[in-house]
Amino acid sequence: MSTALVLASASPRRRELLTARGFRFEVDPSNVMETPQPGEPADAFAQRIAAEKAGDVARRHPGTCVLAADTVVVVDGTLFGKPIDRSDARRMLQALSGRTHRVLTAVALVDPTGAVEEILVESQVAFRPLTAAEIEEYLESGEPFDKAGAYAVQGLAKKFVVRVRGSHSNVVGLPMEAVTDLLQRHLPAAANTAPAMP
Repeated sequence: MSTALVLASASPRRRELLTARGFRFEVDPSNVMETPQPGEPADAFAQRIAAEKAGDVARRHPGTCVLAADTVVVVDGTLFGKPIDRSDARRMLQALSGRTHRVLTAVALVDPTGAVEEILVESQVAFRPLTAAEIEEYLESGEPFDKAGAYAVQGLAKKFVVRVRGSHSNVVGLPMEAVTDLLQRHLPAAANTAPAMP
């Protein structure tokens, strides 16, 4: 039996966040390529990719709600997506060391009528200075390689974080305060068990 909500993402973090809030959903990842266009601002890039992912999967699931998201890290106007290799991950972590950076997550929801609602949430994350040895040890863990900005705030990298300003779940990959409100407005009451946010 199909559900009323489809998550257009293979991210285990997003699945965990939605499940923890009590939502029932199926997973159908999008095949959209996450490639910035020349000169494209980070927020516009994230919003475009989230909308393209949602639209791509919605075509396969007519009459359902399809949720997609894209998370990027921004340092001095430079967009950090998922690192392409170890050297790229090292470069990102060196840039984040001792700095405060922005984490942007764009969310797009296609409702059963085909209408699209989009939100963009920003958090700020401050890292303490990292030693070269700490960066290499973290790279050895394998954790950075499928994460925007080459780190997981809920994982081993939490020891690097001095503070998070704004939504913590946004840094994980899905701003659940805003997403819960969005889904509760669009999903049938029977399709989720998530309590209202305080």
